[in-house]
Amino acid sequence: RLEDENPGVVKPKGLYCEIPAGRLAQAKSCAEVLGHTIFEEFKWVEGAKPVTEDVYEAMLNRTWRPTVSTVGVAGIPSLDMAGNVLRTHTAVKLSIRLPPRVNAPQAAAFLKEFLEKDPPYGAKVTFEWDKAGSGWDAPALAPWLEKSLNDASNLFYKKPANFLGEGGSIPFMGMLGALFPQAQFCVTGVLGPENNAHGPNEMLVIDMGKRVTACVSKIVADHYTHFKAAN
Repeated sequence: RLEDENPGVVKPKGLYCEIPAGRLAQAKSCAEVLGHTIFEEFKWVEGAKPVTEDVYEAMLNRTWRPTVSTVGVAGIPSLDMAGNVLRTHTAVKLSIRLPPRVNAPQAAAFLKEFLEKDPPYGAKVTFEWDKAGSGWDAPALAPWLEKSLNDASNLFYKKPANFLGEGGSIPFMGMLGALFPQAQFCVTGVLGPENNAHGPNEMLVIDMGKRVTACVSKIVADHYTHFKAAN
């Protein structure tokens, strides 16, 4: 009901949003730069493969399309306790990542109606949700900031800047965006292929860290220069 496993897509249209043209262009640019590194950074089981090997489509899947993960199960006995008996209930906990422009509480209300309606064989299905954090789509870049980002990237990386989204579950940027709706944002970091975070082998590439720091320093300096001239 929720997923079609063959193309690997989430089925309910109520969990989607229209992808802005500018974001499509950014995803295409990132796909051309990153290539298959977005797949190769994972350690695949022999014979396994991604849902799509089209890098552009994979970039859009990562941020602008919903995904469903089953993160917990209750009511199913462990193997050592399993027997030929009927279970009284089965419960699963789902984690659903939504596109940035989909309202999470509204999506949760939609899912409740969608999953509880017309269960097979008249079974009783109950849907409850405990957390619903909406995503965030950054405002359009001001001309001075777009120029600064590209100038900094060309200066320290010898390549123009690229922009991508990242799925996550910490709605910090959404909170800042709501508090400061007229603000411009530069959200960056040093995580890339082989730069693991929150794991026993966490590490950073020092040269990468130095260049990102230099880029941010230039952007801050450009910010000062721009607004000093404007005032």
